[in-house]
This record gives sequence, C-alpha cells and structure tokens, in this order.
Amino acid sequence: MFRQTKAALQKLRHLSFNGQQHMWRLKSTSAERALQYQPGQKIYGFTVKEVAAVPDLFLTAVKLTHDKTGAQYLHAARDDANNLFSVQFRTTPMDSTGVPHILEHTVLCGSERYPCRDPFFKMLNRSLSTFMNAFTASDYTMYPFSTQNGKDFQNLLSVYLDAVFFPSLREQDFWQEGWRLENENPTDPSSRLVFKGVVFNEMKGAFSDNERLYAQHLQNKLYPDHTYSVVSGGEPLAIPDLSWETHMHTFINLQTECYHLKQIEEEALSKFERINPNTAVPPQPHWSSPREDHVTCGPDALAPDQARQNTLSPFLSSITDTFEGFTLSLLSSLMISGPNSPFYKALIEPKLGTDFSSVVGWVQNTKEASFSIGLQGMAEEDTERVKQIIILFVMGHRSGFEEERIEALLHKIEIQMKHQSTNFGLSLASYIASLWNHDGDPVQLLQISSSVTKFRQALTENPRFLQDKVKHYFKVNTHRLTLSMSPDESYLEKQAQAEEEKLQKKIQTLTDSDRNEIYKKGLELLAAQSKTQDASCLPALKVSDIEPAIPITPVQMGSAGCVPVQYCEQPTNGLVYFRAMCSLNTLPEDLRLYVPLFCSVITRMGSGGLDYRQQAQQMELRTGGMSVSTQVIPDSTQLDMYEGKYFGVLLSSSCLERNLPHMFQLWSDIFNSPHFDDEERLRVLVMSSAQELANGISYSGHMYAMTRSGRHLTPAGDLQESFGGMEQVKFMKRIAEMSDLGQVIRTLPRIKKHLLNPDNMRCAVNATPQKVSDTAAQLDKFIKDIAENRRERKPVRPNIVEVKPLDPSDSSGLSRKLIAVSSLNFQPFQMKTFFPMPFPINFVSESIRTVPFSHEDYASLCVLARMMTAKFLHGEIREKGGAYGGGARMGGGGLFSFYSYRDPNTAQTLSAFRKGVDWAKSGQFTQQDIDEAKLSVFSAVDSPVAPADKGMSRFLSGVTDEMKQSHRERLFTVTHESLVNAAHRYLGVGQRTCGVAILGPENEAIKKDPSWVVK
Repeated sequence: MFRQTKAALQKLRHLSFNGQQHMWRLKSTSAERALQYQPGQKIYGFTVKEVAAVPDLFLTAVKLTHDKTGAQYLHAARDDANNLFSVQFRTTPMDSTGVPHILEHTVLCGSERYPCRDPFFKMLNRSLSTFMNAFTASDYTMYPFSTQNGKDFQNLLSVYLDAVFFPSLREQDFWQEGWRLENENPTDPSSRLVFKGVVFNEMKGAFSDNERLYAQHLQNKLYPDHTYSVVSGGEPLAIPDLSWETHMHTFINLQTECYHLKQIEEEALSKFERINPNTAVPPQPHWSSPREDHVTCGPDALAPDQARQNTLSPFLSSITDTFEGFTLSLLSSLMISGPNSPFYKALIEPKLGTDFSSVVGWVQNTKEASFSIGLQGMAEEDTERVKQIIILFVMGHRSGFEEERIEALLHKIEIQMKHQSTNFGLSLASYIASLWNHDGDPVQLLQISSSVTKFRQALTENPRFLQDKVKHYFKVNTHRLTLSMSPDESYLEKQAQAEEEKLQKKIQTLTDSDRNEIYKKGLELLAAQSKTQDASCLPALKVSDIEPAIPITPVQMGSAGCVPVQYCEQPTNGLVYFRAMCSLNTLPEDLRLYVPLFCSVITRMGSGGLDYRQQAQQMELRTGGMSVSTQVIPDSTQLDMYEGKYFGVLLSSSCLERNLPHMFQLWSDIFNSPHFDDEERLRVLVMSSAQELANGISYSGHMYAMTRSGRHLTPAGDLQESFGGMEQVKFMKRIAEMSDLGQVIRTLPRIKKHLLNPDNMRCAVNATPQKVSDTAAQLDKFIKDIAENRRERKPVRPNIVEVKPLDPSDSSGLSRKLIAVSSLNFQPFQMKTFFPMPFPINFVSESIRTVPFSHEDYASLCVLARMMTAKFLHGEIREKGGAYGGGARMGGGGLFSFYSYRDPNTAQTLSAFRKGVDWAKSGQFTQQDIDEAKLSVFSAVDSPVAPADKGMSRFLSGVTDEMKQSHRERLFTVTHESLVNAAHRYLGVGQRTCGVAILGPENEAIKKDPSWVVK
C-alpha cells in the first residue's frame, strides 16, 4: 500500500489514536513490570538503552539496541489485549520507478522459510489477525500486524520476520506485483501488448485523486534536491523503467515493538552484521528567495462549482527544528482549525475556496517539516487575492491568539490522551514513525504532558511566544513555494497518450524473440496464478483455537422522562460517552435527501445564545466533539422491513466527567433553538460538504459501487444510496450550485421538528461505574428540558408508506417512496448502472439479495464470501487482472456483494464474479479451505471493541449478545454441503436478484449496451 499522509493530518491529530490510519500495536506486560528493566541490561543480544514511564498514555517505554546489527527496538508496555509487531526500514529512493513500493509488495510474496506464493494473503485466512498490512511512505517502509491470540502472534511473527529479512524476490512476483509487458489476452500471442501489474494500476488509481496528486507535487517541488523530489510509490509512467534486476538497497534500521526478543534474535538478527547503506536524508538547501510553480490535473465532474477547481498553496515554509513540533502543531491549529481561526475567517468564510487544500497546516512526514496554507475549489481569477491575504496576515500578525482558544486545544489533548481505542498502537506508530526514521527520540515525543508544561511556561515567561514563532518561521523564511493547480480538460487524454507513447517505445525495441519470450513468460505467470498452491509450509491456527463463546457485555436499561436509556459501565478513564438515536419515522419522504445535509450543519450553525463561532469554541472547551450522522440499520430478521428505531440519525458526543452539565446544555440549545437563518454560513458548509463528497470518490469508489449495486434490492439498500451513495453526492452538487439557498433554509427547521424529538428518541451512555448515576441525573434534566420546550407543539404522527420501485428515468430520486416503520410489499428489481468518471481505472460491484442476519444460511454465506475471496477471486481479479483489490462480502443487510478496487478491467471482472459463483457451486474446495475461511470470519467477528463502543451493536441494531452467540455457533457448524447449497440457492443465475454498478472511465461497450443505465 502506498501511504501518502495528507498534510492536513497534523501531528496533534495523530494523538487521537482514533483515526483509520493503519500502523502498529502491541500487547505488553504491565507498565509496572517493564519498569524493572535497567539501562545497560543485556537481553537476547539486545542492550536496554532507556526505560521511561509515560503515564499520559498509560505505558512504559523500553528502548533497546541490537548489539550486532545496531537495529533499534521499542517496547511499549501497556495493558492491551491486541498484540502488535512492526518492522520499519528507512527507504529513500532517488527515482520515481517505485522501488520501495514494489519491493514492499514482492517481499510479502514468498520467503526462504515460507516459499509458497503470496504467504501474506494466505495468512489472512490462517490466523485471527486484527490487522495485517504493509506501507510505503516517502522515506520509510513499514510491515505491521496485530492479533489478540498468543499462538497466532508467534505464527505471524515468524512469517513477517522471514518475509522482510529473507524474501525470495522472484522475477515472477515482480511481474505480477510491479509491472510487466504482456499480451492483453495472455493466451493469444496476436493480441496487443499492454502494461500490467498491481502497483502500476494502484498508482494510476492513486493519482486519479486530485488531492493526492497535488500533495505529491507539493512535496516534490518543495524538496527538489533529494529523495522527496521523487514519487516513492512510483509514478505510473516511470514504473516501466524499473527492471527486476535492479539492485535495491533498503535496509538502514529496524524498528520493532514486541517482547519476543529471543525469536527476533534467533530467526532474523543473529544472521546479519551491522551495515551502513548511507541512506540518511540530507537537509534541503534553503532558497534565497520564494518560488512559484504550476501543475495541472483532471477536471472533476462532481465538483460543486465547475468554474472553481483551482488549488493553491501560496505559503509553504521549510521548518527544520523537529523538537519544536509540539509548539508548531499547536500554532498550526490556532491558525487554520475551525471557524475561529484567522485563515478560516479570511479564506473560507468569504467563499474564496470550498475548503482548505489537501496539504494544510503543520506537516511532519518528511525529515524537514513544513507549514502550508492553501485552498481548493478556488476561481483562477482569485489567485492573486488569496496570495495577498495570506502574506499580509503572516507579515502583519501581531495580536497573538485568544487564551480561550489555546485552552480549548490543550483540553483537546487531555481528551485524546484519555480516550481508549482499539488501534492505539497503529496510531502511535504513525505519530512517531517519521521522527524515529530520522534518528529522533520516540520516547521523548511520547512525553506529552512535559510538552504541555513547557508550553504553558513559555507563554507565562514570554506573552509574545507564539508571535515570535510566526515571525521566526514565516516572516524571515525565504524557503517558500507557491504552487497552483488547475484542471485541464484534456488531462486524462494526455496521460493516456503519454502511456501509449511509453508503451510503443518499449514495443519498438522488441525483436521477434523478445515477443516470444514475453508470450512465454505470460503463459508461465498465468499457469502459476492458476495452479492450486501448497501452503502447508505456513503455520496456521485451527478452528478449535477459537473461543466457543463470546464475552458478555452487561448493560442496564433505564429511562429519562419518556426516553429509553441504555447504560453500560466501562473503564473509560474519566470520559463519558453519550449517544442518542432519533428515528425518521415521522419524516415526510420529500425531506429524505436533505437529512445528511441537516446532520452536517446542525452542530455548526450556532444555537441558543451562541453564534457558530462561540458554539465551536464551547464544544472544544467542554467536549471531545459533538456530531450527528445518518444511520440505516437493516432489520436482522426481514430484508423488506425497517424497525423504525434502527434507522434515523445518531447524535454522538463525549466529555470529561466534570463537563457533563456543559455538554448536555450544548445539546439542549441545539434541540431547542438551533440557528438556521444565516445563509452565508450555510453556503460555506454546503460547499465544503459537497467538495468533501466529490473528493472521496476516487479513494472509496468500491464502497460507492457496492452501495449503488444494492440500491434496488432492499429498502435499506435504497435508503443507504440516498444517504451515502452517488445519489447523495449528486444531490449535494445540485445544492451547492443553487444561487439562492432560501429553500434549504426553509427545509432544515422542518427536518428538525421531526428528528430532534424526544418522542422518537432513545439514548445510550458509556461511563465509569462511579459516574453512571451523575450522568443519569444530567441526562434526565436534559430530556425534561427539551420535552418542556415541545410541550405546546402538536404531536407529529408516524408516516407509514409503501415502498415502490424507482422509475429508472428519475435521476433525482425525489419520486421514490421509502418505508418508515414497517414494509408492506417491497419489490426488488435488477439494474446495471454506469457512472463515467475521470479515472484511468474502475470500481466494479455486483450485489445479490440473499438473507438477513438471523437466517440460518447467513453464516454459510459469510464463510462463502471469505473463501471465494481467498481461493478464487483474489487470483482472478488481483493476480491475473491486475486490480489493487477485489473479493466478496456478506453484508448485515442481506446483500452478498462482489467488488473490485482500482481495476483496469470491467468485463473481465464481471466475468470473474460469475466464475466465482460457478466455482463455489462446483464444491471444488477442501475442508482446509473452509477452516481458513472460518478463521478469517472470526477475526472480524472477534475484533477488539473499545470501552466507548461496548454495547453499541445492541443499541444501534438490536443485535444482542445472545443473537451474536447463535450466529457464532452457526459459523462453527458450517459444512461443505451447506456452502454448496447456499451457492446454488442464492448465487446461481435464475435464483438471484442482483444489481451491478461501475464507476470508471468512458466505456463505449457499456454505452452501446441498452441493459446499462448510464448516469
């Protein structure tokens, strides 16, 4: 996986340990036991260098060095059930051929001890891993895994150590994972030669994302004199310049976290000597004067304003002192985060752009950090104006920052340190990776309270401390780059032409012998990909290693006024987590498409006596965040039924125990007197939301395809498309294009009347046992307050309607009838939908209507999806087809979905889906295949749950621990016969009702086929 961290992901945001960034984690001995280690102590070839308590993060850090090789080791001793191991290497490429990225892929394709093909993907189904992956960043490569099972940990550790230290690096793996020249049809030597390869197609997909493209250009041009001037993941047109014979130096230092020192020493490090590959990144020579540059990108058909697709970063300064990172990250937040920040006021609110650019704020993912201010969705004629606004602010900033805003940021840090998530280690590694990669001290970086104390002291001693930082880093720094990016209507055509020219240049040098060799190698690769692989050399857990019963999560049911409340006592470190589900039962159908917009603005428009700036400030000072989101939870027993309380909007917030009254007062104001009449504020939020939706398609296109393919199969699928699919993206684009938002302003109070209603609400609270009673009292007061406010209002009656098929000609979706409380006669029907997108690759999905969660065949379909992915679809879609990913999933809504991700094919992939069904129906799989699929299913079923989320499945979907246990028992009893029967009964042609969706480049074959609806 090519990992390019967005600059907007500032260092402090990593501290939340709650993002979906993938890095590392470990279960340790207790922090107290780790304190018994002593500096200088020798342990299995390692020497302890430092032992430090980190109370902020409830851990003890033990730093060691391997005596023989100099490899560095970090053990984070923390009570955590999720064990992690990670190996990190410094990788500093000097060209854009994708050397480290392709090496990352091929390293996991086989090794000395485990010579079978693709042990990485095979271990996904032979373990209970909670995480397995690898990442290529700008200057390092990381290989992490995690699991809650001790035996599984040892198995995976052995496989990972052998992979990264003793990889096979076979030429055939390079062809598959990197790139190759091959006949379009490998079995037809007369078919045209084309470029193929997983990384090749992955990077074509990556750079179809304009945000990522801009971030890459920005880094390359700010640091033009060394490794950051190239694309570590590989530039698609440069990747074919890399040959398998290329000698790739990658090892510089090893960074791991694990207490299995003996295994690391014996299986890996003892077999190496200390080396010095000289891969340190030198400082970038600083420019004597600022520079400007310009790049182009593809147009975005879904941008909220087609005339405003320019991006600009007019102020980028190189910052070398990494030890000031804490201060500068705070300074960054003060300057750009939220409606109270000066750059938000100066750039976003005047609607000069739809949002900040993808690279904004303090960025420390390179050796020398940088600070950037930029806009996207900007009109070209506003370029000079934006530049002047930014420069004038920076050069003239003298007033400092409000004390309350600084306190709000420090409060945010306090919340982040107390919050417990299931991916603590993954986020921790993301936080320290770059600094450690360049020989910084990761332990010092973790001492967050010390940094807070020093920061407060610096402000006390020098009230102009922050202004001095602005002057030092921004005013007098001449290493500044202004980079602009604008759409080019012929961009994709030029890219395709450049690729064709590259291809023809390669082809022109080929002799007949070369062509025969290419054909021969293509057949050899196809044969290897089609051959049943012997994975007996790999370690594997057994189904008997899985716990037969789930742990029970006790909850208590109560009430606050007329509102049901679920209480769950958990060790939350002094935080209280509050949720409220508000049903859509009474909402008229013509308001449905507006619900996601309502959710995105209701907490950001102001309420009560607070305008939106004051509201944002109070939320930061008193809570860990307040949000409202749509929820569509399918019924667990019926595909055509909604249980009204399981679909609606979810209110979520958290706070320190001392701030409970403040948090509920903020919710009371939102319920009782939200502000909707500020059209200028609403337009800013609408433009930002529309831009965010448009940006997300290139990254999550497979999810949009799956949502769309299931639209007409169940009522829940239909509503999910309306709330979070391509229909919602296009709807928000239409709203953003409105010159007058008066209609929207009149609509929002109507929605509020139906949704923010205690008569249609239920709540859940997760807190420490000591605080449950206090929380109950505050919650009761909140419910009485909002109920009193509605007392004089006329009750709203439920709106029960029949679900009818959507007219395919209705592109707006506004005529659709959606069910509210229960279903009468939903009629599923089939549709194939194609969305032309400005991408060089495709996202493909086919969904099939099957059975709900409680059905006896649901377990068989879950196992079948995992087995088809691992044993058939992975080979067809990724290995042979060259897509970055693909497979099958069984969803809780009763939809069995096939998908592919960053896929160069459409027809071939749809054919693979059908062949996968035939394979399943034929029963050509073994008991070992079934057991591996069960392990894969259980790894998801038993994934760790944070204290904040305990009991949430029961609250959100009504799925109790007893129902989960019944499902678990059915999984254990899935047999070869039940899998074949399920494939015949639900997936076979004639027995299935399915939908198909493709997002991708222009496809003439689809356009000429009348069975497809082209959007």
